[in-house]
Amino acid sequence: MLPLQDTVLLTAALVLSLLFRYDGAVPSDAWAGLLSFVPLAIAVFVGVNAAAGVYGHLWRYASVVEARRVLVAGGAATLIMVAIDLVPRFVPLTVALVSGLVATMFVGLARFQTRLVSFRRRSEQAEADTGMRVLVIGAGRTGAELIRQMQTHGHTGLLPVAVLDNDARTWGRLLSGVRVLGGLSELPRLLAELDVHQIVLADPETPTAVVERIAGLADDSGVVLRVLPGGDELVRSGLRLQDVRDLRIDDLLGREPVGTDLVRIASMLQGRRVLVTGAGGSIGSEICRQVARCAPERLVLLDHDETHLHDALATLPPTAVPELVDIRDAERLNRAFARHRPDVVFHAAAHKHVPMLETAPSEAVMTNVVGTGNVVAAAAAVDVPSLVLISTDKAVRPSSVMGASKSVAEDLVLTSARNSGRAWCGVRFGNVLGSRGSVIPTFSRQIQAGGPVTVTDARMTRYFMTIPEAVQLVLQAAAMSRGGELFMLEMGQPVSIIDLAHRMIRLSGRRPGTDVEIRISGTRPGEKLHEELSIPEEGARPTEHPSVLRLDPVLPSDRALAARVDLLRRLADAEDGAGVRAALLERNEAAEVAPQPNFVVPMGPLSPDSPVEPAAAGMAPLGPLHGQAFDDHRGTSPLITAAQSAGELTTMNGNRA
Repeated sequence: MLPLQDTVLLTAALVLSLLFRYDGAVPSDAWAGLLSFVPLAIAVFVGVNAAAGVYGHLWRYASVVEARRVLVAGGAATLIMVAIDLVPRFVPLTVALVSGLVATMFVGLARFQTRLVSFRRRSEQAEADTGMRVLVIGAGRTGAELIRQMQTHGHTGLLPVAVLDNDARTWGRLLSGVRVLGGLSELPRLLAELDVHQIVLADPETPTAVVERIAGLADDSGVVLRVLPGGDELVRSGLRLQDVRDLRIDDLLGREPVGTDLVRIASMLQGRRVLVTGAGGSIGSEICRQVARCAPERLVLLDHDETHLHDALATLPPTAVPELVDIRDAERLNRAFARHRPDVVFHAAAHKHVPMLETAPSEAVMTNVVGTGNVVAAAAAVDVPSLVLISTDKAVRPSSVMGASKSVAEDLVLTSARNSGRAWCGVRFGNVLGSRGSVIPTFSRQIQAGGPVTVTDARMTRYFMTIPEAVQLVLQAAAMSRGGELFMLEMGQPVSIIDLAHRMIRLSGRRPGTDVEIRISGTRPGEKLHEELSIPEEGARPTEHPSVLRLDPVLPSDRALAARVDLLRRLADAEDGAGVRAALLERNEAAEVAPQPNFVVPMGPLSPDSPVEPAAAGMAPLGPLHGQAFDDHRGTSPLITAAQSAGELTTMNGNRA
């Protein structure tokens, strides 16, 4: 029907143009020329429209793309009609030119009349509607698209009533029929005058400080604030009205977007075999997702938890390979490394919950220390060129079992890098937003239950970073590593935990202290009031990336580290929790102890009164990870000093190892 309609419209345009050309008194020879020209003009006009794809659309849902196609096709057809009329001169050239343009206008009106009529109907209905009155902040492309979708999808009940933008050039103008009424300074006044029910922040790149100010004004006025997802998510899915979501705490605590050297990261991972331990965890699974985008030859997900491993695999291409292996099982871990022979290893497997590990220090040692030692040994056995340890700020002057065990893990990886020259490194950062068991999911659960929200100490602060940002910077640090470095991610300013609780309660639409109680519960064992990211001796230095700093790790000697790991393993095997905790945390006061040349540890049973003599029966010097004197450079260890004088290793609670 549309080609037939265009034929009628073009014929009408030709007749009208000819009538106007001769002021209604058309000569007979001009009518004859028109009769000869009409078939040619129709063939050109309809043919060009067909070639340009003007036919075959559902015009009820047509957009600017289809309008542009109609204009381009009409313009091209007009030029061809004029060219055809040049030599035989069927009709005056002005008739050929004007009729083509008029026909194009007629075609556009015919195609879009349903849209124009329905838009007017929706506008009139919206003016009389009592739906959700929305104020849009941001007069850019995303703001215009959001308003258009609100107007198009009337069933959502969203009625855009005003736009605000700090760009003064937009003030007073119309954005999709909605007027820009000024900058953000006008927000308090408009919230009162326009009876606004909802604010939509249409710019996902709005600085955090501005978001917080808008959130405060919305909260004071009892208005809901909603935002768009991050830029990467918008690029992947396109802007949709249903993507607009409630404000989350990470929108207020989030940091300015960081840039990464994607070319450098991709060159490290593309076509390589990559293995991630702890791949089912919050950090490990995000590492897998970001690595998968760099087209590795093989991506191996290694974890001991089948549920978390299954969930991580569901977000990855089918080429990802699962390995259900516990890093504490050295034999099976070695077989997995030998099977895949990875080029790059990200070691994210760890026990991480501070209060839990205070009650199970032996488990902390077996996973964070012994497990890391197993990963180091397995990686060394297949000569892995690049290995990255995921560490934590709790490893700095540790006060907890978790932090101290991760400090030993740092020593294991970086000492091996120092001795082998491989590009192995560690990356240290603070808390990540939304990881399993962290403070934000805990607070959310408590708020949903009606409270109380428990804060251990009103003075407590923590560093926060989003999981995707932390992983981006981990990959960046890995790409910069030359071996033996300890990288520290720039975490910004520490956040007050009690302030975090207040913000989250307000975001839920409740009032802190009135609707939801905040209860101070007291610090738990191992917790610090304030975390540190480095010690002065490590000398933080800048790198090529502004959000990544390079530290010079202060490492123990090989003998000291070997003896310490061996002692910790023996104590953990014996389930001597108090001894494990003492052996982990006494390092803070430890300093270099001159090694005893003939000091050995018995391999077999030791009777209570058996003297420890060099090369005695049933005794032998142990290998690199099984003995020698404990000569930590950071201070005299009271534990080891006592052991040396007594001729045996004795734990703090009197158990003999």
